[in-house]
Amino acid sequence: MGSGKRGLLAAAVTVVCAVTVLAGAGTAFASVPPEPSVATASGSPASGSPAPAGSPAPGTTPGTTPAPAPTPDKDLEKIREQLDRLYHDAAVATDAYNAAEEKAEKQSAELDDLNARIAEGKAKLQRLKDQAGATARAQYRDGGLPPMARFLLTDDPQRFADSAATILNGERATKKLLTETARTQDELRGYADDAAARMKKLEADRAAKDAAKKKIEKRIADAELLESRLEKKEKERLAELERQAARAAQTAWLDSGVLDGVSDKASAEGKKAVAFATAQLGKPYVWGAEGPDSFDCSGLTSQAWAAAGRPIPRTSQEQWRQLPHVAVKDMRPGDLIIYFGDATHVAMYAGDGKIIHAPRPGRTVTVTGAGTMPILGVVRPHA
Repeated sequence: MGSGKRGLLAAAVTVVCAVTVLAGAGTAFASVPPEPSVATASGSPASGSPAPAGSPAPGTTPGTTPAPAPTPDKDLEKIREQLDRLYHDAAVATDAYNAAEEKAEKQSAELDDLNARIAEGKAKLQRLKDQAGATARAQYRDGGLPPMARFLLTDDPQRFADSAATILNGERATKKLLTETARTQDELRGYADDAAARMKKLEADRAAKDAAKKKIEKRIADAELLESRLEKKEKERLAELERQAARAAQTAWLDSGVLDGVSDKASAEGKKAVAFATAQLGKPYVWGAEGPDSFDCSGLTSQAWAAAGRPIPRTSQEQWRQLPHVAVKDMRPGDLIIYFGDATHVAMYAGDGKIIHAPRPGRTVTVTGAGTMPILGVVRPHA
């Protein structure tokens, strides 16, 4: 084989290897490089054929790497949808975490109460045993004869009568002592069984809480990794697409006439709740947080209404399940708007078609349009 052919063969192998390496090194957001150019009759490159080896790509300066083409909006929209799914999954897990935490706290408090009752019951049982022991010792000091025997052996009529009353009182006291002892023992057994059941539930709630925590952290990590792969300009464009989608949704919601006739007059309690929520603007979203420095969505709403003097359930799902429902046309500031079909997000209506809410990880408590997310319904924490 001539040296020219061997050179061409070596060059071909080099190109194949390079293509193989580049194909394997791409990322989910890598841009497609421009098509290679074809050499014209005069030797200048034209679209469609590879440029001579060592020549710079069109539009670049020799010795520089060409900038990747920006990700098309349609691909960024897919990324936005994927991020929404990941953060929604994190919100579902956060509600599960908060519910498990609330149950665990309740079970723990009930368990503490049972343990206090058990300790009190044991002390009472010991007192009863001491009392029974004192009675037995008194009988021994009287010569070991039971009261009935001494009663039958007396010849003194007055003493006979006094002994009869003493025996009757003693029998009543003994019966009461035995009954109280048996009842205390039964209570202790019941408390012990209840405590064992509570402990089992507490362990289950803690396990559910740990599982939810792992799921939250996984979804958030996946979302952060997805966002980290974007270039700065792509992130800025993605944020703009999110704002455009929110504006479009809010405009469509308002244009539907849904707020026609809606009153912005709040109750005294509603004003207090809105004032609390407003004071939290700018604080970061942290899943599972309920203040004072950070909040998740239901942490914000539950603390706002606690500040207004109306404790409400901790999670958005329980807020939807337990609080009175009102029609959107009847809502007023302070009411809570529940979002998504699974009730995994909640915000406080602030009036004028706006809400205050803690959106998701990486965001802060903010004001936005009430129609920017799919509304499930509205609840009112007070009559």
